Amino acid sequence: MAPRRQSHPPPPEIKQFTTDEIEQGIRKLRRRIEEVNALDPQRVRYDDQARLNAEQVIRNTILEIFGPNSPEYRAHQYHRIWHETGSWNARGGGPDYQQFFADGIPQTVKMLEGLVKTLDEKRADLGHDTTTRVRAAFQGLDLHPRIGAVCADLYRDGHYRNAVLDASVALVNFVKEKSRRHDLDGAKLMREVFSPNAPILAFNDLTDQTDRDEQEGMMHLFEGAVLALRNPRAHALSDDSPELALEYIALLSLLAKRVEQATRR
Repeated sequence: MAPRRQSHPPPPEIKQFTTDEIEQGIRKLRRRIEEVNALDPQRVRYDDQARLNAEQVIRNTILEIFGPNSPEYRAHQYHRIWHETGSWNARGGGPDYQQFFADGIPQTVKMLEGLVKTLDEKRADLGHDTTTRVRAAFQGLDLHPRIGAVCADLYRDGHYRNAVLDASVALVNFVKEKSRRHDLDGAKLMREVFSPNAPILAFNDLTDQTDRDEQEGMMHLFEGAVLALRNPRAHALSDDSPELALEYIALLSLLAKRVEQATRR
């Protein structure tokens, strides 16, 4: 008779989390911690169904978050709120099961807190990876020289708000120079210079409604760059994320390129 082959468990799988999965997992583990802390051994017996329910929910939560073949689930798939410390019942002389249950509560909380810490580290690593990718993308941008000259060093040094602010100021100054309207500023400058009715700087020949629509749309983009990007950062100290700053600077660079191509009428 041929010997029976031993079945080996599949190799452990390290789950690759998204940011949302990490946040959801942390919330669930913290709820489990609250539920375990609510098991007061002065009111709940070691053989109470409440303890068994809590253990099952903990095991299910770890399975749901980390997966069936994860090291975390394999380590805790049989977890019990129980810690045998060698305590003996003073009356009967036997093991003090209620004390084992009571001692298991802080041990379980520590275990769950350790899983929260694991997810916290994964969140930090994921955030670091995202920032690295975004900063690499910034290096690859073909920025207009007037924009890149004022914001590139600020962005690389992590001063994202200042990078967006200085880029938007550079765009405003470029419009003033190209239009020769140094007497105007801000949204009024953009409405005057790029007006679809009598523009100082035109993006096309303005021969039909399509041309006029493009001119008006570009006017609103330049006006928005002042109202939504320059002005708030000139009056507030809240910072931008690297992702948001990258996209804003790319937009400002595009607008500067359109100014470069515009015709003065």
